[in-house]
Amino acid sequence: MSKWVYSFGAGHNEGKAEMRNLLGGKGANLAEMASIGLPVPPGFTITTEVCTYYYDHAKQYPPELKDQVGTALKQVEEAVGARFGDDRTPLLVSVRSGARVSMPGMMDTVLNLGLNDKTVEGLTAASGDPRFAWDSYRRFIQMYGSVVLGIDHHRFEEIIEHVKLDRGVVEDTQLTAEDWRRVVDGYKEMVAEVKGEPFPQDPAAQLWGAIGAVFGSWMNPRANTYRRLHDIPADWGTAVNVQAMVFGNMGEDCATGVCFTRDPSTGENIFYGEYLINAQGEDVVAGIRTPQPMSEARAKPGERSMEKAMPDAYQELVKVRATLEKHYTDMQDIEFTVQQNKLYMLQTRNGKRTAAASLKIAVDMAREGLIDQAEAIKRVNPAALDQLLHPTLDPKAPRKLLSKGLPASPGAACGAVVFSADEAEARAQKGENVILVRIETSPEDIHGMHAAKGILTTRGGMTSHAAVVARGMGRPCVAGAGGVTVDYGAQALQAGGQVVNAGETITLDGATGEIFIGSVPMVEPQLSGDFATLMEWADGVRRLKVRTNAETPLDADTARKFGAEGIGLCRTEHMFFDPQRIGAVRQMIMSETENGRREALSRLLPFQRQDFIELFRIMAGLPVTIRLLDPPLHEFLPHGEAEIAEVAASLGADVAAMQRRAQDLSEANPMLGHRGCRLGISYPEIYEMQARAIFEAAVEIAKETGKAPVPEIMIPLVATRRELEITKAQVDKVAKEVFGESGSPIEYLVGTMIELPRAALVADRIAEVGDFFSFGTNDLTQTTFGLSRDDAGKFLPLYVEKGILPKDPFVSIDPDGVGALVKIAREKGRAVKPDLKLGICGEHGGDPFSIAFCEEAGLDYVSCSPYRVPVARLAAAQAALSGGVDRTA
Repeated sequence: MSKWVYSFGAGHNEGKAEMRNLLGGKGANLAEMASIGLPVPPGFTITTEVCTYYYDHAKQYPPELKDQVGTALKQVEEAVGARFGDDRTPLLVSVRSGARVSMPGMMDTVLNLGLNDKTVEGLTAASGDPRFAWDSYRRFIQMYGSVVLGIDHHRFEEIIEHVKLDRGVVEDTQLTAEDWRRVVDGYKEMVAEVKGEPFPQDPAAQLWGAIGAVFGSWMNPRANTYRRLHDIPADWGTAVNVQAMVFGNMGEDCATGVCFTRDPSTGENIFYGEYLINAQGEDVVAGIRTPQPMSEARAKPGERSMEKAMPDAYQELVKVRATLEKHYTDMQDIEFTVQQNKLYMLQTRNGKRTAAASLKIAVDMAREGLIDQAEAIKRVNPAALDQLLHPTLDPKAPRKLLSKGLPASPGAACGAVVFSADEAEARAQKGENVILVRIETSPEDIHGMHAAKGILTTRGGMTSHAAVVARGMGRPCVAGAGGVTVDYGAQALQAGGQVVNAGETITLDGATGEIFIGSVPMVEPQLSGDFATLMEWADGVRRLKVRTNAETPLDADTARKFGAEGIGLCRTEHMFFDPQRIGAVRQMIMSETENGRREALSRLLPFQRQDFIELFRIMAGLPVTIRLLDPPLHEFLPHGEAEIAEVAASLGADVAAMQRRAQDLSEANPMLGHRGCRLGISYPEIYEMQARAIFEAAVEIAKETGKAPVPEIMIPLVATRRELEITKAQVDKVAKEVFGESGSPIEYLVGTMIELPRAALVADRIAEVGDFFSFGTNDLTQTTFGLSRDDAGKFLPLYVEKGILPKDPFVSIDPDGVGALVKIAREKGRAVKPDLKLGICGEHGGDPFSIAFCEEAGLDYVSCSPYRVPVARLAAAQAALSGGVDRTA
């Protein structure tokens, strides 16, 4: 018989940390904490395999599940001395999700399950506190009604607000037992009205309703969005954890809190967190009440730290902190409850953290001896380094402070104010920078949070939903800005008498919590310290070289500062669009004779030569791969009658003649048309001019520095051996001429981009001519799939969502199709030339998954945009340590 349920706590620990795929992260860690002697309320975990079964069998459960749940529930009853559904000593439970990776706030939770009109009286008698009992009952109806019955949350809040207005109070804590009884009656009436039937009173029915809701939440829109953003497969499923309740809302000697063993924003080795006295867990993360700090050192005037309010429980928690970090050798995110001064652990997991914190924690833990350098390298997500590589606010720039909140997630952002997640997403899709402003965020806002450049909330603390999600996404966030008033109806926010309307610009500083009116200038990041240390460790283990895609001195210089080891792709066509050159380019295109084209190209030669001189100088002897002209010529001509007339006048050309030329050059499918080496064969004078500019620049730099660069000249879109033979002969002829004229021969290579399936399949013949291959995986993906990258965005997200493709193949390389062609080309090419240099220069060169594939495939280097160079260096090191692509992750 299959085992679907695993118990934990009270001596029944059937799981352990290594079973997270089966038990989910929460269930595995609850069992692990219980097994090392920490105070964990007993419970049981329904495995992720049940979730898979549930969706594979039309939302039906395995036949053995009901009996296994009943047996596990009896063990919990025996452990706590209470019975589920008993009128006198009722056992109450929480029902919570738990996927194998943390998805904070994305799925559903129900607390205080088991309460009904009879058991609430038993809870009153057992606790001696009717206010606590009725508060717990109203919380249960509210959560169950929202999560399981699907009733809008605001319907419940309206009832509480009416009772508070009648009583003349502001805070929930000011309501009495009788007030909460009124709220419960109001809730039940509203549920019956909305659902057409009474609120369920049978605890067993409540339990199975909640279990079904948790499994159902695995496929809710916010969970689907989160999985898509974080590359979490839908078939992993979630577990369900059923656990005996402990109560942080039973009085002044009770509390609940969330804490981190290190600061999740900065990585400092300090105990960090928040708690609330006389509260339950959702009060801390929902931002309904403002939490208090854990330690006295972090308490501000008027705040009451846990260290001072509950010294014994706090000291026990400090010991738990040390135990968990030593046991898991990573920063932990802990949820706890104190019931009548006794500490209970409800969850531990590897904590979400910013890139800066991830970096510092990894380096510090390696220095502390908790982990080794290799583990430190693997701990930092390469893609998260992007957070460290972008500007922050210029400290010298003038600014107008609007208000201040909590520095919930570091970084700076400015943009237009929007008040809804849908608007944030819609405007961001149009290319606008937006700041999402909410009173408080909820999991339903995740798509807008991802689209926004920054997030501002007026409620919530450092562990609120907004703060946790923003840190995980790398978005700057200011939370709990109590001085800011948001009016959704008026589409405006106000602070200190100043009004900011929707669409107006504000700037956030997530490191200080400050909010500024207008746009504040920013400065480039300074990379040193822990960043430099980790990069040094990464460089020590990686095999793949990392180059950059650059054709401007600024990009080349930026990439060098980030550690680029050369240029893997210089797109020469980008240089042609410069205002000083485009006229000569267009004149060349308009010319109907070779002599006319050569005359126009002679005007371009000095510009091209200077371009390459600057790049060779910056790269200082490092390899520079220069792709000769690739796009079709019509791309350089003006569009529209007015622009054609203007350009014709400036060139002294006939408008009609230019229109005819544009028409002659137009193509139905230019991506597969007259471009790449086909241009070089049709108009050899173009490639000859570019080759001359490259060689003359290399000779000049050799004389200037005493060290000759080694240009790597790349012929694009080769499909046959003969194409490369012809174009290489052109380049070699020019090289001979330039070296003869200068008396200074230099070494150079001529190779090709492998970007057509045919080129990969006949790579052995092409390698007989070429000195290197660079895989142009952007076009190779297009031609392998038969997709247009410009148009596929309309349906590729649907393909990923439906599981037709695991990822967007333009973001992460398709290892089975495109990757197979890369491996075929490698095998065939190196069979002819064992030392054939192989690299990749498409957008995949900065993608960690694709870099791992390149390691597995035995390529020599990757090339990526300048700001992705550190990402690629770290990803290459991780790939070297793991041996390539992890297809199980």
